[in-house]
Amino acid sequence: MSQPKSSLDGKEVKQNGDPGGHLTMFTSSHSVTVGPETRLLSAFEKDTQARKVYLAGREYYNEEGKTLELHLVGKIRQQLSADPTLRPEYPSSFGLMEFSRQATEVTLGRSSRAKMENRVFGVQTPGFIGAVRLGAELLRQWYNSSPAWCGPVYISSPCDDSLAGIFQAAGIQDIHQYYYWDNLHRGVCLEKLLEDLEQAPERSVVVLSASAHYPTGADLSQKQWAMVTQVLMRRRLFPFLLLPAQALCYGDLERDAWPVQYCVSQGMELLCAQSFSHCFGLYGEAVGHLLCVLKQNSELLSVQSQAVKIVRSLWAQPSAGGAHVVATVLSNSAHLVEWQGEIRSIVERCRLIRAILREKLRLLGTPGCWDHLTEQGGLFCCMGLNGQQVEFLSNRRHVYLLPSGCLNISAINSRNLDYVAESIYLAVTTSP
Repeated sequence: MSQPKSSLDGKEVKQNGDPGGHLTMFTSSHSVTVGPETRLLSAFEKDTQARKVYLAGREYYNEEGKTLELHLVGKIRQQLSADPTLRPEYPSSFGLMEFSRQATEVTLGRSSRAKMENRVFGVQTPGFIGAVRLGAELLRQWYNSSPAWCGPVYISSPCDDSLAGIFQAAGIQDIHQYYYWDNLHRGVCLEKLLEDLEQAPERSVVVLSASAHYPTGADLSQKQWAMVTQVLMRRRLFPFLLLPAQALCYGDLERDAWPVQYCVSQGMELLCAQSFSHCFGLYGEAVGHLLCVLKQNSELLSVQSQAVKIVRSLWAQPSAGGAHVVATVLSNSAHLVEWQGEIRSIVERCRLIRAILREKLRLLGTPGCWDHLTEQGGLFCCMGLNGQQVEFLSNRRHVYLLPSGCLNISAINSRNLDYVAESIYLAVTTSP
């Protein structure tokens, strides 16, 4: 009869030499590639130069270099905290219904035919990334009536670095990029974009920025959208639209969402991931929304039930605090007017920074044309700088922007604008 393994002072001896005898799971963790934003922020924080400038952040920064705090949002928070009718309770898996209703209306319009035909539904999500993830999960489990569908999905080049990973985490591995930004001509290259879409297989999903494209700030014009949607419909491609900073491009929620309304008016079904964190300054509360527009209302209940099932496995219920603030503002005409005034001030400030930066680069005699600065919109801007020039800015001038040459225009203010303009001039003339 075999004897049990020996022990020392009653302690079991582990097979791998650990006298505790406990199972070790994380013996060799897999290394993960650090994203460019994380690397940049780390380098910036380690930089000891007093005159350093960080232009790669995602939030809106005011003239003092601080993140957005809307006066109205502060008032609404106080009102909600004193409201005796609001009880601490879990929202439904779909989130706060009034928030979803308002988010849908300001995106599709109050007289939307799709809405009146009951073939639209929305889901509150934990931020923009949560909306994209839920949309990706819905596509994988529902799109093309096949649970085995796993792509292809087409995303723009460049785009948010996390997009491909979100779709891959949902089980969609077939990710491609379509041509979007032309660094040489400093604008959207529609011809190559359309060529890539023409070559995409039928039933591919195409991820398109509706406004304030990240990270370039360059958007399709209404005429270009008409051309893109023609290809989408003829090639039977599915649009997944993005509104990561709704209202911060034109200063109006509905105007920023015009491409969504246009696609719906053409009879297309689509998904749209939205964020209200930027335009309400709710960065710590991650207020997102996924909008789903179907062709037939007969499919509505089955898709909704699938969405609920997915949500329960991902986050169960979203946070209600930020959604209450957004719903309160959007449902009250007086609040809405006040909020729009604050947002338009933000948009006008960003436009002014663009115009002044362009003029300063011109006065410095910076080679090249810089008109694209004022042709882009939103928080982000692609300067058209190459890799050497970007490295020069960080290494020699301590000005940090994304490797693609894109930056957050709101991070430029009266204290650093001259230094940033001079730095770009030196980068272009030193590393042409």
